[in-house]
Amino acid sequence: MSDAPAPSAVIFDVGRVLYDWDPRFLYERLIPPGEALDAFLRDVVTIEWHFQHDEGRSFAETSAELIERFPEHADLIRHWGPRFLDSIGPAIPGMHELVAELDAAGVPLFAITNFSAEFWPPFRAREAALFDRFRGIVVSGDERLVKPDPAIYRLALERFGLEPHAAAFIDDNRANVEGAAALGIRAIHFTDVASTRAALREVGFAV
Repeated sequence: MSDAPAPSAVIFDVGRVLYDWDPRFLYERLIPPGEALDAFLRDVVTIEWHFQHDEGRSFAETSAELIERFPEHADLIRHWGPRFLDSIGPAIPGMHELVAELDAAGVPLFAITNFSAEFWPPFRAREAALFDRFRGIVVSGDERLVKPDPAIYRLALERFGLEPHAAAFIDDNRANVEGAAALGIRAIHFTDVASTRAALREVGFAV
């Protein structure tokens, strides 16, 4: 156990920690299951292509480039922007309850999310019941910084008014966890709510 003071605040990732997310959730509504759907997600609307939005690029730019490469899929590609919320699945089991419990106990809650600046506002508005509990949220697309770049953690800590040791950070991506830990943040690799509760208890939260 570290000699550093126990953290007093919790910083959450959003996608695949608070809500499930997968491009398949959208495109399985538009393409019949099978090889065509699998190939489209593997070769066209890929996670790597979408990551450009998290980095701050606009859908207008990225979709034009992708349509130039795959003109036969132009209509499907164009759905990504206006229907992005359909790629966001249900709440991760137990995590919204954990957020509510921490909030009720007066624990300051924050988030750092790799998320498009365009796609975030409608999602934030739709899920206000959860996100209104948070005192601050850093969105990568707004800042043009993405996890695990140390700069986004430093910016978030400054904006949230936290020293690194004062924060517990929860993320499903191991690289993001390691990036936060390298700065002295108490970083927790998310796999499920039970292990997350155990990790939070280990660093001093009563959950």
